[in-house]
Amino acid sequence: MDAAVRHSVPQRCIGWQAAHAAAGAAAAEAARLSAAVNIALVDPAGLLAAFVRMPGAPLHSVEIAIDKAYTAASFGLPTARWHAALDGHSPAVRDGLLRRARFVAFGGGLPVLEGGERIGGIGVSGGSEAQDEAIARAGLAVLGLIDKDAT
Repeated sequence: MDAAVRHSVPQRCIGWQAAHAAAGAAAAEAARLSAAVNIALVDPAGLLAAFVRMPGAPLHSVEIAIDKAYTAASFGLPTARWHAALDGHSPAVRDGLLRRARFVAFGGGLPVLEGGERIGGIGVSGGSEAQDEAIARAGLAVLGLIDKDAT
């Protein structure tokens, strides 16, 4: 194939080692906070890369954690920021996005960014929004991928 003719582009994604390290660090922070949560890491396509379900974590939070990670990875925006982000849009846009399957607009989901490129998302569910976000941040911190603007 001619090197000048390309019909695809490379896309970076979180590796399994990093996903598992982040999930483990997030679980350790959850234990420190005495919070039983579910922790999901997804790749940029929203496909599950790692998952931890702590004993006692709410069952509905399994899917919520995955959907928080999916939302953060798909848009590159922390899930806690959605209400502010939607303020400038029409009621139809606000209502339409909030009704999308798998879309989560409350805290606990963060994009995973490396060198400014989205490589995945992390989602935590089962604690308060503040706990979920702190736990997700602990997962990113172990990778050295904390985005100071991600709140």
